Amino acid sequence: MDPQRLVWVRTGEPEGSGSGYLVGPQLVLTALHVVRDDGRWAGRVAVRVGHPHFGELVERRAEVCWPDPQAGIPPEDALDIALLWLDEPVAAAGDGPIRWGRPGGTARIPFKGAGLPAFAADEGSDAQFEDLHGELSVVSTSLPGWVLDCPVWPAPAYSVGSDEDGRRDERPWAGASGSAIFCHGRIVGVAVEDNRTMDWRRLHAAPIHEALSLPGFARLVARHGHPGTTAALEDVTGESANRVPPGSDGVAWPVEVGPVPALASAFQPRSTLRDRIESARSGGRSVVLTQVLSGGGGFGKTQLAAACATDALTQGVDLVVWASATETQQVITQYAQAAADLRLPGATGQDPEADARALLRWLATTSRRWLVVLDDIAHPAEMNGWWPASRTGTGWVLATTRLNDALLTGGRRTRIDIDVYSPEEADAYLRERLDGDGMGHLLDDRAADLAEALGHLPLALGLAAAHMINEDLTCTAYLRRFTDRRTRLDEALPESADTEGYGRQITVALLLSLDAARAADDSGLAVHALRLVALLDPAGHPHILWTTPYLLDHLTTSGTSPVTSDQAHSVLRLLHRYALITCDTRAEPRGVRVHALTARAVRENTPESDLAGLVDAVAEALLCIWPEVDQPHRELASVLRANTDALVDHSEEHLWNPGVHLVVYRAGRSLLAAGLVTTAIAYWQNMTHNAAQILGETHPHTITSRANLAASYWQAERTAEAIVLDERVLADRVRVLGTDHPDTITARGNLAASYRQAERTDEAIALEEEVLADFEQLLGTDHPHTLNARANLAASYWSVRRTDEAISIEEKVLADRERVVGTDHPDTLNARANLAASYVQAGRLTEAITLFRRAVAERERVLGADHPSTLHIRVNLATSRWEAGHVDEAIHSVRELTEHCERALGSNHPTTRFARKCLALMQRPLRISAPPAHTDPS
Repeated sequence: MDPQRLVWVRTGEPEGSGSGYLVGPQLVLTALHVVRDDGRWAGRVAVRVGHPHFGELVERRAEVCWPDPQAGIPPEDALDIALLWLDEPVAAAGDGPIRWGRPGGTARIPFKGAGLPAFAADEGSDAQFEDLHGELSVVSTSLPGWVLDCPVWPAPAYSVGSDEDGRRDERPWAGASGSAIFCHGRIVGVAVEDNRTMDWRRLHAAPIHEALSLPGFARLVARHGHPGTTAALEDVTGESANRVPPGSDGVAWPVEVGPVPALASAFQPRSTLRDRIESARSGGRSVVLTQVLSGGGGFGKTQLAAACATDALTQGVDLVVWASATETQQVITQYAQAAADLRLPGATGQDPEADARALLRWLATTSRRWLVVLDDIAHPAEMNGWWPASRTGTGWVLATTRLNDALLTGGRRTRIDIDVYSPEEADAYLRERLDGDGMGHLLDDRAADLAEALGHLPLALGLAAAHMINEDLTCTAYLRRFTDRRTRLDEALPESADTEGYGRQITVALLLSLDAARAADDSGLAVHALRLVALLDPAGHPHILWTTPYLLDHLTTSGTSPVTSDQAHSVLRLLHRYALITCDTRAEPRGVRVHALTARAVRENTPESDLAGLVDAVAEALLCIWPEVDQPHRELASVLRANTDALVDHSEEHLWNPGVHLVVYRAGRSLLAAGLVTTAIAYWQNMTHNAAQILGETHPHTITSRANLAASYWQAERTAEAIVLDERVLADRVRVLGTDHPDTITARGNLAASYRQAERTDEAIALEEEVLADFEQLLGTDHPHTLNARANLAASYWSVRRTDEAISIEEKVLADRERVVGTDHPDTLNARANLAASYVQAGRLTEAITLFRRAVAERERVLGADHPSTLHIRVNLATSRWEAGHVDEAIHSVRELTEHCERALGSNHPTTRFARKCLALMQRPLRISAPPAHTDPS
């Protein structure tokens, strides 16, 4: 709980007040009844953010944004939780993401919160309390939610006065409504009620997990919460508080990163396979041993791996990492998350690959016990270098794959082949699954025949059982339907078409379940929704995708009336009920998942004529929810990249005609923004190859892909390769588009940037002067391309110490940027820093220091304290103070900044190298100038 995020909510018409908590720069969590009164919304909502003992108080106007005010007044029995939208952001209210929790177990859990903050008394409030603390009882019959066993303070104030029933009429919790309730640092509820039957002395909280299960609430907190906030829930228990041993490193062991998938109903332990796994594991001794569970889709590999991971946690393993391995970048992202959770040295959150390697180093040498699960390896060659190893013998790796690749059995890895259920396991599964749902009467003497007809395939049995339960079908009745459908599919799906090796059983079972879901679906949207899901990453995509106008419009064209996000959610839950997908908003940003085999069968039964519309809807929806800046939403960006890759794989070139869809470009830029330069180079190499094959070598989109590849080389400082491509791109654009086309002029500017990186500055300046003149004539003086060209020319002038010319241009650029795009735009921040660097070069140190100080404050506010640009400008400020004669102070500052950069960015990041170079120059016995550097070219 951060006191800077406490909120006092005041309403008028009628006048009232309550509490709240700032969960995003413009988002306040509070209780619904604070802003609802007697069947209408309260008027004139205002808030005061902060606490008088912890910084300044901030006043804002507010309005209800959830529940949707346009939908009318929620009923009295609605969930007593609301979100308010502030008219302006609150910029300095703490830092770090909001984390959500769901109490579990049976033990009482310590909680804390704060009600109406102390400053309420300044306005004449008679509120008597502020601090909330005590224990939350998970085991309770309370209907409003969690029971908060909280001591009343000060108790004597409520010992007098009674109503006609002899009850005390003082209410010690007046004003507590809307207080965020925390357990182990996670918000688990919102204080809402002080039970009259308990003399107003028992406090209740509405469970936050119920709000997070609703799409509108989850979307708002994920999109507008503090950077890093998601809609994911974490389990908290009464035992959690005791997990950090005295004198430890502060990590709450055990650590689970994943999370590990839940075991399916009636999961079969498959003891023979487990014995083989344990035998192979125990034989590894002091080296890591990896089991590669191979086999076709639907054989239960992931569930078996999940059982091993669940058992490992039960048996006291310190760390379990579960990573989807269909794409190597997903493994890297999960490793990086684990490194952050373990607080490993050098893990900063800025460079995922560096953080991931920090985890591998720790795994290799730690004495703690660990398990890493790599689920569904699709590209074994790309996994080279990312297999964990344990030199201490305390860790092991479990992997699943459908491949039979020799690369997976080297390096002390043992393959264990996974087959379908045995007849005994299939029979046990059916009996346990049906009995568990109270549907044992569906079992009859055809159960064995049904299991055999389904090929004993675990996925097919799961689909069949769900269908039987939902439709009240006996084994005999289901078998009759199954046999009928299989007969009619013989011509459409001959055995020769079964190249995957999984048989027709899965397709038949899938279509039967789909028939049942369609029959239960009044909207007629189930099939269309499932076809959209099948084009995305099986490991999951964001549930908020189903709130975008693109998917909703596509579903609308399939029906007779506009489809709302609530209707889309209902359809997803229907598909979830029939075991066709998993729809769980708690797992965001992978809230909607589908088995790869189910998705494959759906795609194979999707008419070719429908594919183009489906692909376009999904592509536009992905682009719609992609954040403008990836850094505060790294996990979401990683998931969006994986889903874009899946869509590209399944689009059959529909994303390439008539040109490359923008989402494909967005995914490539996202890789660069995430610092995955090596992966970005491979991505753009593949993009360039595909574009050339599909569209032709001289197609504008092929040339653009080649330009992005050159930009990747430039960012990786592979300057010679960047120049070769930039020169080719320029020649191609001149030939295809002509010399005066904006894209041609941009190509000249990119080539100039590469020339400058190669220290061919005279050539760079000549090109940049041409580029600026051309853009001014073609687009005008205020166009973004023109402003970028002017800034790049100034940077080149600065690099050859044509200082007066650089300053003259940069002063104009800064004024133009502030006027055209605003003071907080990243381009404006760069312009201010560049001008300060030129002032240093001109010896105008007082002006430079003033500008650098402002630039530091702005970047910390807009980008964060650990952003590379923020750290770069802080180094510039320190070197300017060194130039001004504050030598000892500046050296101390740069020394600390160098260590900060190494922790936050890694030792090889350009900003870290720049800080290290400045420190070395400052410490030389002879005074040698260490001027601040310009930012990267635009």
